[in-house]
Order: sequence, then C-alpha cells, then structure tokens
Amino acid sequence: MFINLTIMSEHEEKFIPYQLTRLDEREMLYKSRIFYELLNSRRSVREFSSRPVPRDIIENIIKTASTSPSGAHKQPWTFCAISNPDTKRKIREAAEKEEYNNYKSRMSDSWLEDLKPFKTNWQKPFLETVPWLIAVFSRSYDLDDHGNKLNNYYVKESVGLACGMLLAAIHNAGLAALTHTPSPMNFLVKILKRPQNERPFLLIPVGYPADKCMVPDLQRKPLELISEWYE
Repeated sequence: MFINLTIMSEHEEKFIPYQLTRLDEREMLYKSRIFYELLNSRRSVREFSSRPVPRDIIENIIKTASTSPSGAHKQPWTFCAISNPDTKRKIREAAEKEEYNNYKSRMSDSWLEDLKPFKTNWQKPFLETVPWLIAVFSRSYDLDDHGNKLNNYYVKESVGLACGMLLAAIHNAGLAALTHTPSPMNFLVKILKRPQNERPFLLIPVGYPADKCMVPDLQRKPLELISEWYE
C-alpha cells in the first residue's frame, strides 16, 4: 500500500489545476459568434504591402501557434521567421522555379481549371514584398543530448493543428497571410540550413494587405453541408 501511494503521489505532481474562465450561456453565445465573425472575415491574400511589422508581433503569433495540442505533447514543429531581404529573394527564386514546373507540366488540366478563379500563376513577387515569411517545418523525430532519436507522434496532424492556430493568430493581429505550398519545398531545407529531422510543411507570407488589395468573391459552404448532428 505504501508503494502504491508513493507512485500515485509522484504521478499527481505532474498535474496542475486547469483554470477555465466560466461564462454564462449568453456570454458564451456572444463570444462564439464574435470569434466566428472574426475568422469568417479571414481571406488568403496574394497582394501584400511592404510596410514593416514589428518582430514582437510575429513572436506573439508564433507563441500562440505553439499552444496547439500535439501527439504526446512532443510539439514537433519549428517556425522559421524570415525578414532578411536576401533570404527572401533566394526563397522566391527557388519557389518560382518549382511553381513554373508545376504550372507548365506537373498540374493536371482539372487542377489548372480549378485555379482559374484565383488568377494565379508561377510568379510569386509577394515572397519578397511581404515583411515576413514564416516557414513551418515538421520534425519527424527529435534528438537527445547524445544524438539518440526520440519518437514524435501524429506529426502531420499536430503541425496541421498548429498552422491553423497560427493563421487565426495572424488574422487576430490584424495581418494577412497566405498558405503557400510550392511543391516540392525541399529548397527551404537548403536555404534555411535546417537539420535532417525537419521537413517543410508550409510557407506563409505574413504582412499587411496591399492598398486596394482584391480577393476572389468566394462563398464558404453553409453549415448544413459541412456538419451532421446526432442529438
């Protein structure tokens, strides 16, 4: 019995009380609606201003993304924040090379047809114009102090969740973003000199939208098409 109590005590020391602000249902409804309206105004932007964004804002955004849940709390992500003009130029050049090949030979006819409403092409000048690029990397494993591999779990799912929170944090801060995926993105590993256990996941330009920025007039699917209720 003494041993069991000791084990339970050690286990309990790893837990802390969960602090959640309790709201009445009226306030819950109001806050949920306001947050929905905020995120529903979020759009992907391809026309950015060069107006600077302070580093501490980007730091807060990345810290917010890092609060995301992850498999076994391994936090298998790295957020590389890039403002250096030379590095942005190299990324643009490499991304446009891949995008050129995508548009000219890799993408199917149906894919290209689906992209027509967005009026996109292989040229990506915003990668240099925008004040910040956030390159998100997933870590397939970690290394201990002796170089031994440490497993990470549900890596893609975990990093995907973190990117969702990253985009929400960007929009909440009054900034615009684009989930840019020039495929393949291995050039990011080389340019940013990332270790072998990291793989590029997303490249996200972050900044203010350009003056008179235009976006496609798109409609999101209504609730009845994206949900099923079992009450």
